Amino acid sequence: MEDFDFLYNDVEETRTRYVCFIGKTNRFDLAITTTDRFYGKKLVFNIQTGRAQIIGTDDLDEPGYIAYALGISEEEEEELKQFLYTVI
Repeated sequence: MEDFDFLYNDVEETRTRYVCFIGKTNRFDLAITTTDRFYGKKLVFNIQTGRAQIIGTDDLDEPGYIAYALGISEEEEEELKQFLYTVI
């Protein structure tokens, strides 16, 4: 391990919620991880696209950000944001 220059190397207990729901535009498969690492934000993983992003309520208010970050359409973004507002 001496060949690696770690910036940090921590182990932490986290809580992950797996959720799948069908909306009007698409089916959503998500893993939402709660951790102390991200200052109150959650790690949201879109299982369908393989993209993950650290998301807080401030990010939900940015137009187009969720669509870009999680690899979904803007129409899907509006629907997903409705759900994310309830869990973030």
